[in-house]
Amino acid sequence: MRNVSLSLAALAAAALLVSCTGKTAIEGVVTDAPESDVVVSLLDVNRYQVLDTVKTDATGHYNYKLDLKKGQPEFIYLFHGDRRIASLLLQQGDKVKVTSDTLGNYSVTGSAECDRLAEVERVQTEFGNKFAATQARLADMDPSSPEAAVIRADLSRQYVAYYRERVKYILENSKSLTVVPVLYESVGGTLPVFGQATDAIHFRNISDSLKTVYPESRYVKALENEAARRTSYLEIDNRIKSAGEVSFIDIEMPDINGKNLKLSEVDGKVVMVYFWASENAEQKMFNLDVMKPVYADYKDKGFEIYAVSLDTDKTRWASTVRNQHLDWINVCDGRGASSPVIATYNVQTIPSLFFLVDGEVVSSTGVRNEATLRSFLSARLK
Repeated sequence: MRNVSLSLAALAAAALLVSCTGKTAIEGVVTDAPESDVVVSLLDVNRYQVLDTVKTDATGHYNYKLDLKKGQPEFIYLFHGDRRIASLLLQQGDKVKVTSDTLGNYSVTGSAECDRLAEVERVQTEFGNKFAATQARLADMDPSSPEAAVIRADLSRQYVAYYRERVKYILENSKSLTVVPVLYESVGGTLPVFGQATDAIHFRNISDSLKTVYPESRYVKALENEAARRTSYLEIDNRIKSAGEVSFIDIEMPDINGKNLKLSEVDGKVVMVYFWASENAEQKMFNLDVMKPVYADYKDKGFEIYAVSLDTDKTRWASTVRNQHLDWINVCDGRGASSPVIATYNVQTIPSLFFLVDGEVVSSTGVRNEATLRSFLSARLK
C-alpha cells in the first residue's frame, strides 16, 4: 500500500508540475509607481479587453499569471492609468520579467517575441516622431512656397522609405505574430502604411504563412478575413482597369467541370446574370417553376443565362445543377459572401439579377416574376 501511495503521490506531483509549467507568468516592476494599480489587458483583435488589475508593492513590484492556450499566443498590454507601459506577445509557458516606468519606457527579458514586438514599436515611434516633426514644419509655411514643396517631397520620401522597411520586416518575419501590428500600422492615425490595393498580396501571403504555425490564433483568423476583403477589392480594381470599352465589369468563374467561363464571352442577344445559392430551397423551386420553362421558350431566340452561385459548398451546388438539369451557364468560385462579384455588382439580396442586351447593361427594374420576365424578353427577342 505504501508503494501505491508513493506512486499516486508522484503522479499527483507530476500533474501539478505540468499544470504550473503551463502557466504564463509576468514578473514586473514599475520603477516610479509603488503601491499603485497596473491594468492587464488583452488585445481582442481590434479592442482592448481588461483581464485584471494588479497592485504593485512598496517597491513597485508585482506578479501576474494567466492561462494561455497552446499554439495561441496573445498580445498582452500593461497600463498605468491611461498610459501603456508595456507591450507583450506571450505564449503558453512564457515567464517574462518586465521593467517599466510611468512614462511608457519598458524592457522585457525572457521572450524573443516580446523583444521583436518592442523593436517594432520602437521603430514605429521613431518614424512617427520624425514624420510629425516634418509635418509641423510644413504647417508653419506658405503652402505655395518652394520651401513647402521641398518639405512635402521629404515627407513622401520618409513614407516610402518606411513602407519599404516595413515590407522587409514582414517578409523576414513572416511566421512571427509581430507582423500583425505592422500590417495595421498607420501614420498619424489616419494614413495606413499598407493602404495600397496591391498590399492585399502581402496580407494574403502573411496570412497563409502564419496559418501554418498558428492555425487557431484569433489574430491569424482576423488577418485571413482582412486578406480576403482586400483581395476582393484588388480583383475588382483589376477588372475595372481591364474592362476596356465593355459597358460592364467582366466575371470569370469556373463551371461544374472546373472550366473558367467569362461573362463577356457569352453568346446571346439578351444575357441574364443571375445571382443565387443552391442552399436556398425557394431558389431551387424558382429554377424549376420559372427559370427552366422561360429558358426553354426563349433560348433559341437569343436568350442565355449566366448563373452565378454564391455557395461555399461547391459539391452541393454542382449536385443541384446536375440534379435539376440546369442547362444554362452555371459558375461558382466557392467564396460565398467573400466573392468579389458581390461588391462589383452591389448584390444586396439573392436571388438578384440584371440583363445585358446587345452587350449593354439594362435595368432589371420591374422584373419580379415569370410574367414580368416573359414580358421583358418578348419585347427584346422578336
